[in-house]
Amino acid sequence: MSLVKNIKFKYSQQPEWLLDIPEWEIPDLGITAILGRSGSGKSTLFKILIGLEECKGFSWVFKGEPLSEYSIEQKRLGVVFQSYNLFPHLSSYENIQFAARARNLTTAEMHLKISNLVEQLDLENFLHRKARLLSGGERQRVSLARALAGNPRLLFLDEPFSALDEELKNKSRALIKKVILQNEVPALMITHDKEDVEQVADSKFFINSGRLEKIN
Repeated sequence: MSLVKNIKFKYSQQPEWLLDIPEWEIPDLGITAILGRSGSGKSTLFKILIGLEECKGFSWVFKGEPLSEYSIEQKRLGVVFQSYNLFPHLSSYENIQFAARARNLTTAEMHLKISNLVEQLDLENFLHRKARLLSGGERQRVSLARALAGNPRLLFLDEPFSALDEELKNKSRALIKKVILQNEVPALMITHDKEDVEQVADSKFFINSGRLEKIN
């Protein structure tokens, strides 16, 4: 179990707290989803956990390790951003390899990990294509492979299906859920789409007025 405490955050010009989360337990298995409308604080919560936004006084302990005290690199998180953020001039393989090398995997570990991800995500047909030439669905799969390539403690999914058309969303939801389970990495997903939550999430939360409410 991952335990987050004392997230209290607002921007200086705001009269009310954007986030007010005294305590939050995140399961260390499966996919945990946070549902909320635009401006509800979902992305800010992600940034605080990742280390991209400062929140004084909060703590985050994951399997006995104080992640809130670690640098971004030390946290060892995998992130799939909404815009996917691939290097456009690199191929799919080079994007994935870049992440594996950044986490100091040995050559043997890197080749085995990438080989497994290529098979799980069916990347073979566009593995050596430049990222700028990929379709939205292909970019999503490469971005997921890149996030998993460095053996992350936890995977963050930022609106992972919002850039896809409706027909592709259902296929992608099923694929992502399957691959996350295969890699046995806990995932945290933020979304504004109820269908994402219903089809993908194992644990569900709603963010409202800065507070998290569990969805049963």
